Amino acid sequence: MTLLSESEQKQVATAISEVEQETDAELVTVLAASSDDYTYIPLLWAGILALLLPGVVSYFTGWFGVNGLLLAQWSTFIVLCLLFRFTGAGHWLVPKPVRFWRASNMARRQFLEQNLHHTAGGTGMLIFVSEAEHYVEILVDQGISGQIDNQVWEAIVADFTSKVRQGRTLDGFVDCIQACGAKLKAHIPATREKNELPNHLIILE
Repeated sequence: MTLLSESEQKQVATAISEVEQETDAELVTVLAASSDDYTYIPLLWAGILALLLPGVVSYFTGWFGVNGLLLAQWSTFIVLCLLFRFTGAGHWLVPKPVRFWRASNMARRQFLEQNLHHTAGGTGMLIFVSEAEHYVEILVDQGISGQIDNQVWEAIVADFTSKVRQGRTLDGFVDCIQACGAKLKAHIPATREKNELPNHLIILE
């Protein structure tokens, strides 16, 4: 998994600039490598497996005494912790609802941190992507949600999510921005000059 290069980021910025010329909406794009390190969940799994596996082996084979069992449990815990951390396997131990919950929380934090709730007319839009979770979300302020039903964004998000899974994050961003721009131009056309928020892609490593 790699985040976008500088030239690819410029393509995203260009797409935003072109869209904002035709709408009063302010678009901000955020790309996160991951929404959490999820350290606690692999540790939990390592602890559970370290307690169970040596005990099961000892019960059926009689290989460990009391002291040997304790040593085997500690050894298993350490090995599993290292395995989960350095192979990336620990990420797949995190339940999908937990990963999506963390990504959704980060999207909402970014909406506030990027001041999308303070735009003139409430026309802020956030396009948020968390690559590790294959998570995409579009959040809009009341000036947009009052004009365009939130269900309109669902098909755009689904298409973008598919591209992220395929490793086509740049294509996803450009297509998403253009698709959103078409909706925004129709319902919230440009009536003034503005550039309240940055057009460049915000990267969260």
